[in-house]
Amino acid sequence: MKRDDARTRALTHRIAALLLEYPTSELVAQVPDLRAAAPTPAFDPLLDHLGATPLTALTAEYVDTFDLRRKVCLYLTYYAFGDTRERGMALLAFKRAYRAAGLEVSAEELPDHLCVVLEFSATGDVEAGTRLLLEHRAGLELLRLALVDRGSPWAAALTAVCSTLPPLRGDEREAVARLAAQGPPGEQVGLEPYGAMAAAPR
Repeated sequence: MKRDDARTRALTHRIAALLLEYPTSELVAQVPDLRAAAPTPAFDPLLDHLGATPLTALTAEYVDTFDLRRKVCLYLTYYAFGDTRERGMALLAFKRAYRAAGLEVSAEELPDHLCVVLEFSATGDVEAGTRLLLEHRAGLELLRLALVDRGSPWAAALTAVCSTLPPLRGDEREAVARLAAQGPPGEQVGLEPYGAMAAAPR
């Protein structure tokens, strides 16, 4: 991959990581700079929404979007594994990838949170970060489709991220369809070491 392509991908992931965080006054203040830096117009609908909506409305909308719906979850391993022992092993794989790059995730964060993965890709190791996204491509696409279906402005960030990845192959399309139809497994065991945040979205 060309160096410029990797730089563009890293910048896209960095901006998406910021925009997918809980809205704050600091984030809203950064909207003009983020718009100027964005390497793709895909972010524009979300940037427009952040710039035009009162912060109290933004925060309420964010919570309603990401905290209350099982198919709109920012934890990538949840889509494939739900609350099962297998998810615990998948979380360890994320931690190993970060450690290989000399990074550690805070004990307060789960390593599969999309913002954490995107930040790692942007500032740690863009190739390793992209591999993590590709390993959980089906969940990432399901999240994007769920946001698009809801008409959510945050769909723009997912569209931008997915545009940095190769086109879906046939087996990946099937995995997305299967997740959409069946949802994640529900066995709630084996995640105690990862804290309360590992629980399924409500």
